[in-house]
Amino acid sequence: MAHPKRKISKTRRDKRRTHDKLGLRPMIADPVTGDVALYHRVNPETGTYRGVKVMKGKNEA
Repeated sequence: MAHPKRKISKTRRDKRRTHDKLGLRPMIADPVTGDVALYHRVNPETGTYRGVKVMKGKNEA
């Protein structure tokens, strides 16, 4: 197995890893309720997706 000729410093290693962090996920306000939710996800509280009812919500029996 190949080995490096010299030790890579912590600074150089960390520079390479600067883009590995997690970013903020995009959020959107529900047009009906105003709740904040993730993009492309059904709101579990109301059961709506982009203002259209697609399933029963948690509030409904």
